[in-house]
Order: sequence, then C-alpha cells, then structure tokens
Amino acid sequence: MTTPHQATPAAAKKKLPPGALKAYIASLTGTSLEYYDFAIYSVASALVFPKIFFPVGDEFVGLLLSFSTFAVGYLARPIGGILFGRLGDKIGRKHVLVTTLLLIGIATVLIGALPDYAVIGIAAPIILVLLRLAQGIGVGGEWGGAVLLSSEFGDAHKRGFWSSAAQIGPPAGNLMANGVLAVLAATLSTEAFLSWGWRVAFLASAVLVVFGLLIRLKLDETPVFKAILAHGEQPKAPIKEVFTKEPRALVAAALSRVGPDVLYSLFTVFVAVYATRELGMTTSNVLAAILIGSAFQLVLIPAAGALTDRINRRLVYGIAAVGTAVYIPLFFLMVEGKSVLMLTVGVVIGLALHAFMYGPQAAYITEQFPPRLRYAGSSLAYTLAGVIGGAIAPLVFTALYAASGNWYLIAGYLAVASIVTIIGLALGRDPQTQEEERLLQDARA
Repeated sequence: MTTPHQATPAAAKKKLPPGALKAYIASLTGTSLEYYDFAIYSVASALVFPKIFFPVGDEFVGLLLSFSTFAVGYLARPIGGILFGRLGDKIGRKHVLVTTLLLIGIATVLIGALPDYAVIGIAAPIILVLLRLAQGIGVGGEWGGAVLLSSEFGDAHKRGFWSSAAQIGPPAGNLMANGVLAVLAATLSTEAFLSWGWRVAFLASAVLVVFGLLIRLKLDETPVFKAILAHGEQPKAPIKEVFTKEPRALVAAALSRVGPDVLYSLFTVFVAVYATRELGMTTSNVLAAILIGSAFQLVLIPAAGALTDRINRRLVYGIAAVGTAVYIPLFFLMVEGKSVLMLTVGVVIGLALHAFMYGPQAAYITEQFPPRLRYAGSSLAYTLAGVIGGAIAPLVFTALYAASGNWYLIAGYLAVASIVTIIGLALGRDPQTQEEERLLQDARA
C-alpha cells in the first residue's frame, strides 16, 4: 500500500475552504438524526417492541419478530440508495439531502405516535414495518450525500477528516438517544416506560429535523458538483454506470463496511440483550456503558479520519479489522464475572475499534469512485453492505446464541466479518485526487 498525498506546510496554513465548516455541521446534523433514530429503534426493538407490538406468548419469538422489523430498515436501504443516489449525481447533493432528512424524521415521529397491539391489533406491527421501511429508504439516500457534502466542501487531501463529519453521527445519535432513554428508564416505572415513556424519545427527533433543515436549506451546492455541471459531465444513468464501469470499486467499498456494521450491532444492540438476560444487569447499566463508549467515539472517529490523511488509510482500517477479530473473545471473557465496570470497559474498547474503521470509512468508500458517480456509487456500497452486515447481525447473534448457549459462534461470526472487510480493503485503491482537482481548476478558469 502506498502512502497517500501529504499536505505541504503551506497548504496546512491555508484558511478553511469556503462553506466547509457549515457543510461539516450540516453533514453531522443529518447523520446524527439518522443514528438517533437508529439507536432508539435498536434499544426499543430489544427491550420494548417485543412486549407491545409482538405479544406472541413466546418471549424468544417476540424478540426475533422485533429484530426482523429492525432488519427491514436495512433491507430498504438499497431502494433509497438507488433512488436518491441516482438523483444525487444528476440534480445535486443539496436537494436530495433535504428530502432524505424529512423522510427519516417524519417516519420516526410517527413511530412514536403509533398505537400498540393492544389498541389496534395486527395493524400495529404492520404499520411499524411500513414506517421502518420509510426510515430505511431515507437512510439509504442520506449517508452518501452527507459524506459528499462535507468532503466536497473540504480539502480533498484531508478527506479522512472532512468525511468523518457523517461518521460522527452514530456516536452523537447514540449519545442523545441513550441519554434520553436512560433518563426515562431511571425516572419512570417499568409500566410507565412501556406504556408511553419510550414514545418521548421518538417524538423528540422532531427537534433535530427542524435544526437540520434550517442548516441544509441555507447551504449552497458543493463546489465539486458545480464543476461537474459546468463541464456537462453529470451521468445520464449513474446506477447503470456504477455496475458496468466500476464493479471492482463497488465490491471493494461494500465489503469494507461489513466488519464495522456487524461490530456496531454487537455493541449497541445484542449487548443490551446479553447483559440484561444472561448477566443479570439492569437496562440502565447497559445504556450507561453504551453512552460512555459513544462519548469516546465523538473524539476517536474524527481523530482516526485525520490520522489516515497522514498514514495509509487502508492500513489503519485493516489493523482495526484484525484487532476486532482478536478482541471479541476477550470481551466475552471480561464480562463473564458480571461486573458492570468490566462491561463498560469492554464496550468502550469495542466501540474504539469500531471508530478506527468507521472514521476513515467514508473517505475510503467515496475515493473508490470518480466524482461524477460518487453519490450513486457510495450509496449503493453503503446500502448493499448493510443488507449482508448490520441488517441480519442482531438476528444472527440471537440465533447463534440460542443454538449454542455460549458466545463462541458469535466470536467466529465477527472473525468472518473482519476477514470480509480486509478483502474489501485489499481490492480497493488509495486516494486519487487528480480528477477532482482538474474539475475544480477548469471550473475556476
């Protein structure tokens, strides 16, 4: 692996590119909403929905049904990736991102207002699935555009840092969501939390939607897309071109996501079930551990992205993937003593490993595609990987643990996911900024 371009001392002293900071905030806000929704749905699917939307009599079956609705959000993402990825390369980043933000936010608020099974019967889980479907479609188009928003306003030679804005969304969203849920769980009785308390977290997302819209509506289109328009180089059929002209890039980008997706699902979804049911810990114990781990990620993700602007991006990413495979057995051994402290330390380390893959991930994925196909290519890679990674991970974790009664198969599953990521990194390429620089120079001329 070759070392990517390093910024010169003169370049390092330059002022921030125009609009870069505002774009960074806009990207961060949107993905924070996305993962705020993701986090509250993750926790609710493990602790709340089996009781109020899937009261089938068998607790395990109810949990599987609830996790199935969780998976629907991932399975719907390729639809959003195709629909919005195509539009993002044809009409621009800004307009698409306003639409995806609204779609995600409205669906989440409606989940918070949805009557449960005891009130409207079978219609309740059906509507829940449809709203989760809408969330997934919105998310499928959100991520690729959010990454391009911050990275295309920023310095191409510091894409690891600028692209990390979208990646800070998961811990920021997790922090907000788990903070809200922890307060609700600590201040309400179990009956009140299951009856109406959990709904407060979903309804509160309306605040993020309004804030995100105010920022995005004031943003200009990215300089890179403006240059593409000026040259008349926007693709007529971006999805088709990605599949026919960039198949290796698509495979490399998609496979690189699998390990981080599965790892994140372990520490933010399955651990909530494992710690409460098998280790006898309280919901508050688990939420606090995830909260602390997410707080560390707020710093580690941009730091990891910035590090890979100086050290080979694929190398840093790959080392973290190998570390994941080695660490998972150690994590389960750490928590066997049922210590809340060890659980917290274990989750923090696990999410730190995730940060060193997830921080540079956005830059790595977008760098696999030429500027004119970035939105479609990045969105497809992100969403297709989600189907084989995060979508099925909670179901696989639950099924493997139920079948074996121990964590060995789960550790094996993480090892396989890490190997898949390493293959994706081996197939990929290092940063190439020449085409983007040509577009911008020509547009200024």
